[in-house]
Amino acid sequence: MSQTAYILAGVSYYIVSIIIIVIVLNLINRKEKKKYQDEIVSLERDKNLIISSSILSELNKVEALVNNEKMEETYEDWQKRFKEIKDQEVPKITDALIEIEDCFNEKDYKTLSDKIAKAELEIFYVKTKANFLLDEIKEITLSEERNRETITKLKAKYREIITKYNKNKNDYKEVCAPLELQFENVDKLFAAFEVAMDANSYEEVGKIVKGIDDLIGNLGVVIDEAPTIILMGKNLIPNKMKDVKAISERMIAEGYNLDYLNLDYNIEESEKKIQNVFAKLNVLNVEDSIFELKTILGYFDGIYNDFDKEKQARKIFNEYIRKILVKANKLEKINNGLYRKLDIIKYSYDLTDDDVKIIEVIKQELVAIKKDYNEIVDAHRNKSFAYTRLGKEMERLNVRLSKTEEKLDGALKSLGSLEEDEQRAHEQLNEIKDILKKAKERIGSYKLPVIPNNYYVQLSEANVAIKEMIKEMNKKPVSIKTLNIRVDTARDLVLKLYNTSNEIVKTAAMAEVAIVYGNRYRPVNRNLDIEITRAEDLFFKGEFKKALENTIRAINVIEPGVHEKLLESVKR
Repeated sequence: MSQTAYILAGVSYYIVSIIIIVIVLNLINRKEKKKYQDEIVSLERDKNLIISSSILSELNKVEALVNNEKMEETYEDWQKRFKEIKDQEVPKITDALIEIEDCFNEKDYKTLSDKIAKAELEIFYVKTKANFLLDEIKEITLSEERNRETITKLKAKYREIITKYNKNKNDYKEVCAPLELQFENVDKLFAAFEVAMDANSYEEVGKIVKGIDDLIGNLGVVIDEAPTIILMGKNLIPNKMKDVKAISERMIAEGYNLDYLNLDYNIEESEKKIQNVFAKLNVLNVEDSIFELKTILGYFDGIYNDFDKEKQARKIFNEYIRKILVKANKLEKINNGLYRKLDIIKYSYDLTDDDVKIIEVIKQELVAIKKDYNEIVDAHRNKSFAYTRLGKEMERLNVRLSKTEEKLDGALKSLGSLEEDEQRAHEQLNEIKDILKKAKERIGSYKLPVIPNNYYVQLSEANVAIKEMIKEMNKKPVSIKTLNIRVDTARDLVLKLYNTSNEIVKTAAMAEVAIVYGNRYRPVNRNLDIEITRAEDLFFKGEFKKALENTIRAINVIEPGVHEKLLESVKR
């Protein structure tokens, strides 16, 4: 490609780029211009909506309703405010919109944005004032319709209340007079409403409507709750108080102490509260009345539970009053028997004061338990406490007695085991002597060339241990701890001797069989002959294990596995 072609291509690219940039800038400018146009149109529309026909229409309605001085003053104030919005504030917005148009035409977009923002704020402010004014005017123009609708609903509700009252008049005997007086007041207010509406006294009408609403609302609550209040206050609670009082008197006569219930005081306070509830009911105030009466009713229902607890506690008390005394006397008798023998037990078994301290502890605990038991019984005889408290005290006392019983059982087992250990030592002495005899018989059951020295050492140790055991058994007092150690030592040494005897005989027999078995190979193997000769020397010296090992090692060279054969022959 030639240089001219390169230049033409570059120029073409440059021109195309310029065209693209111009097109993009033009599109951006058109988009921004369209945005501002839309905002200006929106502002214009919002301005035109400020002065709506609704305000003029509502003002015309008010003009027809003006029939007193106060209403006339209000009407004139509204006109003045409307004129100010129409003739002063809206024209200002119009001028601002004209300035915005000029900036738009001059494409002064920076200034245009600020002016649009200020115009939006001003329009919002004036529009809010206009809407507030319209709401105030409608409060009057729509008040008749709204109040009529409200009064119609209230009359319907009032008729339901009257109907319910007339159908169930017997349920309202306690409050008939104040109710009927209140009905008259409501009727008077309905009449006053009509008079105020005819006179266009809308401020007065609002007060009357609110008064009627409050009265009917309260009447509805009274009509709903009064029968329940009367039923509970005049029948349920008094009957329950009378019944509770009668049960209380009967239980007191039977020996129950019910002072902790403060029944007379609580009945008196409950009667005062009921009187207060009916005093409020006479002025048609039922606030919290049902709650208070239900609380009183719940209290007396709880008294029945208290009576049942007292009766159950009396059964528990009567059960423990016999059971605890019998058990305490029994434990005391057993412990006193141990206590009397304490010096003998300490001497007989060489016990320290700490070893038998538990007997003194148990004695003191039983004394304390019997003392507390007598105090509880005295309180019962004097009717000082309720059975619920006496029953709990007896339950605690029974728990203490059970723990003391466990200690006494442990002491009996511990001290009883001393005598058992001594008796068992005598029995074990015979067993140990029998094992010693078997050990001697075992060593003599095989004609040994010589008995190894370890046998005589262990025999001596076993004999010494047996003598020490017999010596400890013959002591007065006997130390069971030391005796048990002597018994264990003697038994272990005799068993060791028996095992040693058994092992010596078994090894010697096997060594002799091995030597006899190996004699057949002496003529054919010089080394074997030497080893068996050495084994025979060891055998006659009493070293049976070494003799056996030498013989098996020598024979195993000629006849591998000979060990198992020798074992089989010994077993046979």
